[in-house]
Amino acid sequence: MTKNYLDKLTYQIIGSAIEVHKFMGRGLLESVYHQCLKEELLHRKINFQTEMKIPVDYKGKLLDIDFRCDLFVENCIVVELKAVNEMNNVYEAQLLTYMKLLKCPKGILINFNCSNIFNEGQKTFVNEYFNKLS
Repeated sequence: MTKNYLDKLTYQIIGSAIEVHKFMGRGLLESVYHQCLKEELLHRKINFQTEMKIPVDYKGKLLDIDFRCDLFVENCIVVELKAVNEMNNVYEAQLLTYMKLLKCPKGILINFNCSNIFNEGQKTFVNEYFNKLS
């Protein structure tokens, strides 16, 4: 895995979200966009897990915390979906937590309740795992 690979995959994921947004418009529930984005990723032959339970290991003990990420794409990018009027720092903290627990180098927060996904509806995050890649 390289930074270049992750950047190209990020481009494909955001492109998929833009396609869903262009076709469906804004104002729907998150669950609708989630299902549509899954279809778009399948169409593009991009592998993912959905509603994946995130393990929380504390000193060798697996804790019973029900964290689930919306999409875990190609085992390297966490995607969290929203359909809200206003983005909140809690959503960013949620994504960063999932990235750390999964040792995942990149994450994308997508809000479908916007005018333009590319300009205002997505935010990409990287962490220390990304910085270690070539």
